[in-house]
Amino acid sequence: MPWTRRSAAVLLLVPVVVAATLWAFAWPGARTAPRELPVAVAGPAAAAEQVSRGLERRDGAFDISRYEDEAAARTAIGNRDVYGAVVAGPDGIRLLTASAASPAVAALLREAVAAGAERPVETVDVVPTPAADPRGGVLAASVLPLSMAGIVLAVLVTLLGLRGVRAAVTLVAAAAGGGVVTALVTHSWLGILTGSWWGEAGAAGLTVLAVAAASAGPAALVGRAGLAAGSVLTVLIGNPFSGAASAPELLPEPMGALGALLPPGAGAQLIRSQAYFDGAASTGPLLVLTVWVALGLTAVLLGARRGRLPLGPRSFGLPAQL
Repeated sequence: MPWTRRSAAVLLLVPVVVAATLWAFAWPGARTAPRELPVAVAGPAAAAEQVSRGLERRDGAFDISRYEDEAAARTAIGNRDVYGAVVAGPDGIRLLTASAASPAVAALLREAVAAGAERPVETVDVVPTPAADPRGGVLAASVLPLSMAGIVLAVLVTLLGLRGVRAAVTLVAAAAGGGVVTALVTHSWLGILTGSWWGEAGAAGLTVLAVAAASAGPAALVGRAGLAAGSVLTVLIGNPFSGAASAPELLPEPMGALGALLPPGAGAQLIRSQAYFDGAASTGPLLVLTVWVALGLTAVLLGARRGRLPLGPRSFGLPAQL
């Protein structure tokens, strides 16, 4: 079989793709560890100080905030200011966790606090995961389908040659439908989301729209390269570094912070807030998704105004009648 430039390119490209995929999906799991993880310490000054010193021995692992009492610590957990709290008292310490915020973090806190305690530690799950998803795995697994739906939506809009306002309206309407379906499946059927139905639908729909806009916008401006770039950014980088299965603070730096600024990561946090925390801490991820949507839809409209021809089916090697 004669060697050609195309076959040589394939032979070179496949190892690169494998390496990039392993880096994106395997590296975060192999380097999971707490990094400035927000936790609270509450109770009398002397006892709380002793607990704080114990946590600070794990250099850089925890970002400790002090609260006056257990009630204040519970409020901070409910507001998603911290992942958990250690409450010190005359009878020992009590650990407050929120497995709904991150089952992985809740388990990590139990291990860390128990390791430094002289007596058994009572653990109270202040915001538990629902019975239908006790380990939180179903919610984490739902982020990739939302991302894939957004990519498919962007490809279809581009493939069908939709431009300008028609493309923007189609993106918004289809994403809204995807959000409603997500709420029907995850809330009404599976019962893994337990918050505001419309809040969850809106969060899921906005996530799909942000992913779609991040690919359809560049496609409208520069063609297939833009579509590919948006897809790689949201799927290959956005999903493994979303922190949906763990937490952004458990991922290698700076990828945890970067993942929170991409649609899958922001979408995962927004859905979690709407589902389990009555919308607390929704402002940040909502702003991130809104910026992606605004930039993407603006690019879609600009692509039409600049007179760029739509890619259409022929650009993908498909029949023109599609």
